[in-house]
Amino acid sequence: YRSFELLDAGLDRIREMWERVLELFARGALRLPPVRAWDVRRAPEALRHVSQARHVGKVVLTLPRALDPAGTALITGATGTLGAAAARHLATTHGIRSFLLLSRRGPAAPGAPDLVADLEATGAQVTLLACDTADRAALADALTHLPPDRPLTAVLHTAGTLHDATLPELTPHHLDTVLRAKADTAHHLHELTRPHHDIAEFVLFSAGAGTFGGPGQGNYAAANVYLDQLAQQRHDTGLPARSIAWGMWEERSGMTAHLGERELARMTRTGLLPLPTDLGLTLLDTATTTPHPHLVAARLDTTALRHHTDTDGTGIPPLFRTLVRAPQRRGLAHSTGPDASSWTQRLAGTTAEQGQRMLLDLVRTHVAAVLGHTGPETIDAHRAFRDLGFDSLTAVEIRNRLTTATGLKLPTTLVFDHPTPTALTTHLHTHLTDHPTPTPTPATPTTTPDDDPIAVIGMSCRFPGGVHTPQDLWHLLTHAHDAIG
Repeated sequence: YRSFELLDAGLDRIREMWERVLELFARGALRLPPVRAWDVRRAPEALRHVSQARHVGKVVLTLPRALDPAGTALITGATGTLGAAAARHLATTHGIRSFLLLSRRGPAAPGAPDLVADLEATGAQVTLLACDTADRAALADALTHLPPDRPLTAVLHTAGTLHDATLPELTPHHLDTVLRAKADTAHHLHELTRPHHDIAEFVLFSAGAGTFGGPGQGNYAAANVYLDQLAQQRHDTGLPARSIAWGMWEERSGMTAHLGERELARMTRTGLLPLPTDLGLTLLDTATTTPHPHLVAARLDTTALRHHTDTDGTGIPPLFRTLVRAPQRRGLAHSTGPDASSWTQRLAGTTAEQGQRMLLDLVRTHVAAVLGHTGPETIDAHRAFRDLGFDSLTAVEIRNRLTTATGLKLPTTLVFDHPTPTALTTHLHTHLTDHPTPTPTPATPTTTPDDDPIAVIGMSCRFPGGVHTPQDLWHLLTHAHDAIG
């Protein structure tokens, strides 16, 4: 009898201790040791990691799962180009027979009826909803439409949007527009599907901008890096995850429909070639067979990449140096980069007019290359860069090229501060010679009529307060609003 009393007392003590431990966990005072998961195909790396005592907590091996055709595939941005292509591919190649398709416009989106018809023709059950997936409550409500007899087996997050701007011009609105569609949706999908669904694939459509950068896409790069890191975090905790950093697809989408031939030519010059849809879907299948949570799926032209980095002056990016081997230049260590003194020496024995002419040829040559013209003779030296077709992205490219060619440290606002090739040439000549080129005296302005006392010759509306056009500026002034930058 005494033994039972002692046993009861011991059990009571153990129960109290566990209740105390659970209370500490609930308050966040105690946490479970971290768990890092490795795909079983990377078992040698996991064992090496343990043998080197680099781990804290537990190291576990996970087994890959195959897609269950009887389950449901959830796709965000489903009526977009990539989302629709992925849905058709899952139905025809992987035999998925249930889809929950989400997009901002839902059934009202262009091509939505055809998409639903194509999927139903394969025998699939399709639910297409209009949903702002960046709204957590709206996404949670959409998940209630999952068929009870067809559990969620795959998540593909293809939604995204662009709102490009160079870093000095980035605003909270630029960030919010891009981060909501990409990062917020990914975070909500991660949290809302984690506790309730046994998912085989959780695929995030990231972009190359987060891996090797993109001019004017700082906000877009940040959003995609979030996707890449979320996939890594899920993978480390044993959850399925894959973030695929895509290059540009050949088939136009809502995010690339605005690109003209000039923009596409500029991208091609950097060595990134558009992906045909068939190749992209093949790469998607290949990615899902690997144990890695973050992959880059891009089509590279190594010859163009080498040539572009030589002319742009940025050098081969470290990420590509095992793929693109640039020829080694022999010479002194201190003379490997551009040097303004070389142009200073070339201009030393010339007259101001000759120097201006030489530099104008240089400027027009690089302007023609950036804009995709056949030669410098097509560039009007007195025409404004904006009228020639320059935007913030091409402005950065011409700055990089002229920095390489002259060795001068030039600002990203170069073509906005000096708005014509002639004005830019004068600026370069002033900095490369000891004797500044005389600036022509402007003609005396004529008197304006009494009924038209103000003439606006040109404006560059880069002001705070959402001012992007002359009309915005006039509204700001006449209504006496505050604008703080």
